[in-house]
Amino acid sequence: MSAKALWTGAILVTLLIGGYLGYALFAHTPLAQAGKALFLPGPATHGHYQIELACSACHKPFQGAPQKACVDCHGEALKAAEDSHSNRKFTDPRNAAMLRQVDALRCVTCHREHRPEQTRAMDVTQPDDFCYACHNDVAKERPSHKDFAPDSCANAGCHNYHDNKALYEDFLAAHLHEPDHKQPALLPLRNLAEQVPAGQRKPPLADKDANAPAGVSLPPEQLRAWAETSHAKSGINCADCHQAKQPNGQPAAWQDRLDDKACQTCHKGESKGFLAGKHGMRLAQGLPPMSPGQARLPMQAEAHDKTLGCTACHDVHAFDTRRAAVESCLGCHDDGHSRSYKQSPHYRLWQAETEGKGAKGSGVSCASCHLPRLAEKNDGRTDVHVEHNQSMNLHPNEKMVRGVCMQCHGLGYSLDALADKALVKSNFDRKPAEHLRSLDMAEERQRSKGKNKNRQ
Repeated sequence: MSAKALWTGAILVTLLIGGYLGYALFAHTPLAQAGKALFLPGPATHGHYQIELACSACHKPFQGAPQKACVDCHGEALKAAEDSHSNRKFTDPRNAAMLRQVDALRCVTCHREHRPEQTRAMDVTQPDDFCYACHNDVAKERPSHKDFAPDSCANAGCHNYHDNKALYEDFLAAHLHEPDHKQPALLPLRNLAEQVPAGQRKPPLADKDANAPAGVSLPPEQLRAWAETSHAKSGINCADCHQAKQPNGQPAAWQDRLDDKACQTCHKGESKGFLAGKHGMRLAQGLPPMSPGQARLPMQAEAHDKTLGCTACHDVHAFDTRRAAVESCLGCHDDGHSRSYKQSPHYRLWQAETEGKGAKGSGVSCASCHLPRLAEKNDGRTDVHVEHNQSMNLHPNEKMVRGVCMQCHGLGYSLDALADKALVKSNFDRKPAEHLRSLDMAEERQRSKGKNKNRQ
């Protein structure tokens, strides 16, 4: 082969490779995804690895990662948490000097992606003692802290950088000496049907009322499954999902297989939560759905190729919320915490409720804690809905205290239990082996304040 032919071939190969890499960098197709991996400077953190190939989710071409990208995804959660270190704190002139220690106005100061060698708990890329940069004189105001190590601020039950709603001193002091187990220990009951305006409610349907068009096969088992659901009881017919109306009000063509957008028509809040959590975040970025085989946590081998959407947990026509609350979770998750659930007191309570031996709301399923029920006041009515962002209260786990644990347990017991790593792994099958001093210290400080006030 001549030198000219070799050079021509080399140039063509170079152009092909360069063309594909350029296409992969800017395109958003399945073909482009494999090429995008070549541009990753390192593995992404546990929180972002699922969307690491959706580069545009965080990056702008030739601009790096703007602060807005972080706020667009996490800003709402920080607002709900009443962020302890919000921008407002540091734009206050009295605190401006602290920015010389740590630039707290930019998320990437503490959370740098693709740096696995620097990444610590909570995906933080600062040294464990970074709190000390601003709080090195804390012992002057709080002598109880004088013997604490500089890297112990984030220890269980002490402080979190953003969400301290369950750890503020006033909150601790307001919940001293609570019983380990509250009576009655009941979760709020879901009431989605009651949230539908009276003028929009429909009469219940039976299997004979199914309105699929002629020519569409309706297997009897599917009809029976649908007729027993809350959908049929609320007047939701086949065409409402399979032939949803278009923006112009006309019915669309019948669809045998539906995606999650059909569910979003009625379940906007649930869909928003699902897309914000690890189960649905890939869909939110235009990527193929998550599968358990992509997870970094242990998963059941037979579940590796499943795709996660609404019907992965809720089934296609039965929409069984009881199945979704336990069996759907255990069908995928294979970590120690999940495997221990059916030996736990929580599961025994769940069994009692589902068998009609326990009060409604007394059972504790996987979803009770990881997809918590949230009660909100709305025009004088209390609406209870299920938060479908299962990542919302996972880390740090004190975020679970107020909305979940304290429905049934006292604050002290809740903090002790969550701090006991072995107990978390065994799914709370015994009492906590550790006792945190957080509430004790809050009580001592309240007592000290009272003494000082009496001296004045």
